[in-house]
Amino acid sequence: MAYRDNTKVIHIGDRVIGGGNPILIQSMTNTRTEDVKATVEQIKRLEEAGCEIIRCTVPNAEAAAAVKEIKKQISIPLVADIHFDYKMAIAAMENGADKIRINPGNIGSRDRIAAVVACAKERNIPIRVGVNSGSLEKNLVEKYGGVTAEGLVESALDKIGIIEDLGYDNMVVSIKSSNVMLCAKAHELLAAKCQYPLHVGITEAGTLYGGNIKSSVGLGIILSQGIGDTIRVSLSGDPVEEIKTAKLILKTLGLRKGGIEVVSCPTCGRTKIDLIGLANQVETLVQKYPLDIKVAVMGCAVNGPGEAKEADIGIAGGDGEGLLIKKGEIIKKVPESELLNVLKSELDNWSDNK
Repeated sequence: MAYRDNTKVIHIGDRVIGGGNPILIQSMTNTRTEDVKATVEQIKRLEEAGCEIIRCTVPNAEAAAAVKEIKKQISIPLVADIHFDYKMAIAAMENGADKIRINPGNIGSRDRIAAVVACAKERNIPIRVGVNSGSLEKNLVEKYGGVTAEGLVESALDKIGIIEDLGYDNMVVSIKSSNVMLCAKAHELLAAKCQYPLHVGITEAGTLYGGNIKSSVGLGIILSQGIGDTIRVSLSGDPVEEIKTAKLILKTLGLRKGGIEVVSCPTCGRTKIDLIGLANQVETLVQKYPLDIKVAVMGCAVNGPGEAKEADIGIAGGDGEGLLIKKGEIIKKVPESELLNVLKSELDNWSDNK
């Protein structure tokens, strides 16, 4: 069952999630939100990389005021991330935030939650209800004998119920943990009990290396079960890397088309060119092309044509020279130093070739 086909449709600015709509990619700025120039510059880089929804922290009045200026200069919906101070949620919405992210458990009294919901209802702004394993309530930790998937789900359903009781159902839900298998199980349990679109991810996943592996495994498990309407890959690094990984995860799972897929061989003793360096150069090169094709980078002219036959186009190294290959057929031989340029020229003119 594809749960995402049956979730509630939610509008975030000019974007739509839920109800079987395409899974959208999110990230979060790591600039100081009140530094409008730096924040906008980062968001524009993220937009260019393929980010479709951006989140900014709003910890103070200066950051809330900056939301209005940031919104004027970006093209994607902006989500205000709120912790503890309910007044910041209201201020962010008054300044044009397209969505707010709150944990009702740390906003305070029911009256404060009600004030936030009333402001959201007046402007029809969706609320993302976020629950993390690191902030699971003590009573639920005691009830389940530790942080468990069942405890996270109970916490999330409780927070959803609070907002529903206040007469509002314009919601997105996130339920995250840095424990991959716990997180996957929690999503499975929640998806069966929740009509709202789910924002999924492995929180605090780690560095570019470790975080990519944990996120790929976790998101692969969750998304392949038909769960998830928006995703974020959480990495300790340049948030642009989060977008690259998210796009590749979705493409690998067959949940998104577009973007060039690069396949390359792991090298062996037959390799006589700098295949590793070349493959990395190709991966960087293809980022700018809006083509839905597969590019192969092979290190050996013996097996290269055969291994690259499922690719639309490929290059294979030899001894100081290499081959240009299309659909497994050798097109021409070129010096090693020209392989990247030849591939670039082919991609530049791909529509003609096609």
